[in-house]
Amino acid sequence: MRRTVVNRVLLGLVGAVLLGVGVLVLAGGLDLYRRLGVHPPGWWPLTSPDQPVLSARSRRRWVESSWWWPTVIGALAVLVAGMAWWLVAQLRRTGLHRIDVPTPGAGGLRLKVSARALEEALEHGTAVLPEVERAGVRLVRAPGHPRLRGAVRLTPGGDPVGLVEHFEDGPRVDAVRSLGLAELPADLRIRVREAPAERRRGRRRHRQLE
Repeated sequence: MRRTVVNRVLLGLVGAVLLGVGVLVLAGGLDLYRRLGVHPPGWWPLTSPDQPVLSARSRRRWVESSWWWPTVIGALAVLVAGMAWWLVAQLRRTGLHRIDVPTPGAGGLRLKVSARALEEALEHGTAVLPEVERAGVRLVRAPGHPRLRGAVRLTPGGDPVGLVEHFEDGPRVDAVRSLGLAELPADLRIRVREAPAERRRGRRRHRQLE
């Protein structure tokens, strides 16, 4: 899963939680429960404008409990650690946005190619085989040169060896020649999807072994 997808999922979840809590607070502050005749959730304490979120009795009971401050400090420490990890993950970029293309004989000319354009070209070149169901390629940083990481899913009965030969002699070679690179190493992960009949037989064998 790419970083952008993870970020969108996390931001969507946080936004949904904040939106839900905000609606409940707004409804209690505007006394909408009484006006509209709506019953709030049983666990929600703020149901009217004059009612605090935590009563004085609840605050005293929690603060006087031995588990209160260790729990609060531990939860805040976990939250800060998680936010720091997320920030470091955003600053640490493993992917490439652009790649320099050598321009021999053209002094002062710098040519850059979008990494995403190269990834899409490699994906299309890999997916031309009829047995390829899905192909994803990513260009990542590596010491001294960029590196390709690909994930391909084949149809039932697909030939992984044939796919590797096609990828090596086709898309990867074309990328090396087009970009003028000395080398472009690649890590290719291939998965062959099982046929429904084979999956059912596998389940039957699994039940027999049990």
